[in-house]
Amino acid sequence: MRPTFDNSLSPSLLSSLLSSSSSIQRFINVRNFGARNDGKTDATQAFLNAWDAACSSTNPSILYVPKGEYLLKPLQFEGNCKSSKIVFQIDGTLVAPNDYREIATTHHWIMFHKINGLHIKGGVLNAKGKYLWNCKASYQQCPNGAKTLGFDNSKNIFIDGLTSIDSQMFHVTINACQNIKITRMTITAHADSPNTDGIHIALSSGVTILDSTIKTGDDCISIGPNNQNLWIENIHCGPGHGISIGSLGREKSEEGVMVQNVMVKSVTFTGTSNGLRIKTFSTPVNGRVKDIFFLGAHMNNVQNPIIIDQNYCPHNSCPIGQGSGIQINNVVYKGIRGTSASKMALNFECSSKKPCAGLTLQDIKLSYHNEIPECEGENAYGKVIGFMQPSNCLGH
Repeated sequence: MRPTFDNSLSPSLLSSLLSSSSSIQRFINVRNFGARNDGKTDATQAFLNAWDAACSSTNPSILYVPKGEYLLKPLQFEGNCKSSKIVFQIDGTLVAPNDYREIATTHHWIMFHKINGLHIKGGVLNAKGKYLWNCKASYQQCPNGAKTLGFDNSKNIFIDGLTSIDSQMFHVTINACQNIKITRMTITAHADSPNTDGIHIALSSGVTILDSTIKTGDDCISIGPNNQNLWIENIHCGPGHGISIGSLGREKSEEGVMVQNVMVKSVTFTGTSNGLRIKTFSTPVNGRVKDIFFLGAHMNNVQNPIIIDQNYCPHNSCPIGQGSGIQINNVVYKGIRGTSASKMALNFECSSKKPCAGLTLQDIKLSYHNEIPECEGENAYGKVIGFMQPSNCLGH
């Protein structure tokens, strides 16, 4: 059954701002607040002052960033604004300092907190993360790094045509948010850049990601704990680690963790280490992953095109033999085509404590060097519909 989603957020809310001059009461140019576009002069306070002017207005506003480069140190745009119709029009590039330490000890370089009603249109964010990556590659004592763009406890956000380059860590985080829509986003970082997830979602509902290209060093999109009603469609992913649900169940604080009602549709994976992945720690933390739909994906030389790993344990630091307490149920894989970079194209390593149930494999056609690859299933139960290559490995 097709999942239902809340897609009430529409560009019409914002196009009315852009197409009808009579509705625009405030046009706020960051240059008028002292921001210089030379990429060298600190524009942080000017941006915050311009935001305060937009946020304090009871009328719709456009906060405008003209062409050029604007040097920004860590900054947080606070919400509880008087208007729920603010357009952040970025025609320029926002750049981080060359010294990675100036932002690397903060959680985020740019944060939006408690916002209701925002359209971010266009623009480039350049976090200059390669300086921190080089530090980490040399095994020096380095800070963890900052995530480039964050949305926390916010709702009714529309992001269109934004580009994020070389984040120190995650490019975009969505935490405890409702009704977020991202379209035509471009995310790029080197394939070896550490922990540079493209878009990370946690504790959120009604998130839509469409028509975007993500090339990075970690998950293109990572779906963390307690998310529901997500729609991801027409994404080009790679290099990177694919699209992942999890990891889940690492800490006792995640007891009752849930991810449900997720649609991932028409994604192309190129040269990624994983394609469609669900991963949980082998801990007794209880939770569920259910009603997940992976439809119409194309794999180009992907190491693990389809994988469920309920014994996920980076750095081999996990308890052994407990069995994951996360129940995975009703996961549909339909119309998955292309090529695997490994002989094992499908790998279902499910929990001995709570086996995977209700898995559906429909019209799967994967090859490995012009040969038929393999499918391996452990504690994995479900059915096959239509064409299936490789052979079925699910129990009944």
